[in-house]
Amino acid sequence: MGVELLTERYQSQMARVLSCYDRIIIQGTVPKWCYAQGMTDYFYEHQIRIFDYPRWAEPLRDTIRESLEHMAAEKGIEIEFIRSKKNGFRQEKRVQELLDQRGDGPGLVCILSAMEPCGSYKPWHDKKTHQTYLKPADGKCLHYDVYFIDPDLGLCSVRVPTWCPFRLQVYCNGHSYLARQLSQRQIEYRVLDNAFGWIADLEQAQKLADPFSVKMVHRKLDQFADRYCPVVRQFGLSYHWSLDPVELATDIVFAKQVALQAIYDRLIRAAIHTVKPDNSATFLGRKLHGNYQDEMGNR
Repeated sequence: MGVELLTERYQSQMARVLSCYDRIIIQGTVPKWCYAQGMTDYFYEHQIRIFDYPRWAEPLRDTIRESLEHMAAEKGIEIEFIRSKKNGFRQEKRVQELLDQRGDGPGLVCILSAMEPCGSYKPWHDKKTHQTYLKPADGKCLHYDVYFIDPDLGLCSVRVPTWCPFRLQVYCNGHSYLARQLSQRQIEYRVLDNAFGWIADLEQAQKLADPFSVKMVHRKLDQFADRYCPVVRQFGLSYHWSLDPVELATDIVFAKQVALQAIYDRLIRAAIHTVKPDNSATFLGRKLHGNYQDEMGNR
């Protein structure tokens, strides 16, 4: 016997149901640079000494920093450096504060920076085989989290590391995308946290949510990479994009508050016991371990 869906069991008590993409995280990698052997081959192809890797990468780091600093200055924005997350600093809260001040018009919202772990390479010479190559290495580098409102996708962010191989992480949200589409067509709606509490034309909203164009998103991603990590394009290279976690949300609005109140406690209890901190960490592209210092919950 199949599992009965919530939307089936309480269909008679529901006023409306809307399905759309929710949180989407996309990873961007440079195919020739994203693994040690590929980076080694690239250096040999271009006649760059393996042990010159740090000296080769440093000007690229500086270019990214200067580019983002110039971008922030043009917009009258100060880049905020996060020294520690132990004091309860939450990026989402800071971004929302700025959105409340500036409104939801397209453009740059803020740039946050922090020293974060990053994958890299180190030069190595094998005395037994007499081969010189790059090995994978862990390190730390300055990362920039660029938050902006795209005219089509809505609120997005791009995480830009300043050290090669420049693995990007892009975040967008299907609810934010749909909100932009509704606004462009002057369809009124009300957002409650990360869901729609009311939409004037639900049928039209569902039609707008369904054709989420992959080609459009891919074009946007290439634009984001060129804008926020300009050093890759100068080598004639481009990013390969892969979906990481992708969530599909179903927003349910009950016709009467009392109907939801009757089952609310059971729903919350099930969510608390189902969604563990490990699940949250996996969605954020991280793993929990003994040295993990960020706050993690199931809110």
